[in-house]
Amino acid sequence: MSRIGNQPISLPGGVTFDLKGRDVAVKGPKGDLALTLRPEIDVTVEDGTVNVTPNGHGSARQARAFHGLTRALLSNMVVGVSEGFSKHLEIIGVGWNAKVQGKQLVLNIGFCHPVEFEVPEGLAVECPSPTTITVTGADKQAVGQLCARVRKVRPPEPYKGKGIRYKGEVVRRKAGKSFGS
Repeated sequence: MSRIGNQPISLPGGVTFDLKGRDVAVKGPKGDLALTLRPEIDVTVEDGTVNVTPNGHGSARQARAFHGLTRALLSNMVVGVSEGFSKHLEIIGVGWNAKVQGKQLVLNIGFCHPVEFEVPEGLAVECPSPTTITVTGADKQAVGQLCARVRKVRPPEPYKGKGIRYKGEVVRRKAGKSFGS
């Protein structure tokens, strides 16, 4: 059995957890999220806690795999609607910057044209300075996906360290060519 799947999820104040058949809806101050459960998993709500258990349908191997996954997804939903998730990106490069224009993130990162990203519904993007980007939202997967898409445009390169990286990410630097005589 999954050790993570066995842990109950406590519901903080202001969060409602609705279970209708195989559909789960979680609502809170930061937004609302929904999930459809796998047939191998059962969810029960008792006294402000949510318990996830495998029900024996399908193979035992799949039930064990989805047990911990479902518990982690539900926990992320509860944390997302109550506190929210955020990720920070840094832009390293001379003259490179980012700005938010309406519902678009515009990056000037050394190409002959600006790179524009449409900000998905439910996410908020801020640029506290021209070289930092902050993405916040209730859905952990959507926040991470947008950050990964932005980072993929100019990943950090190992020779000069230029590029877009997560805050605190360490980029291993390589030595350039050396002249030997």
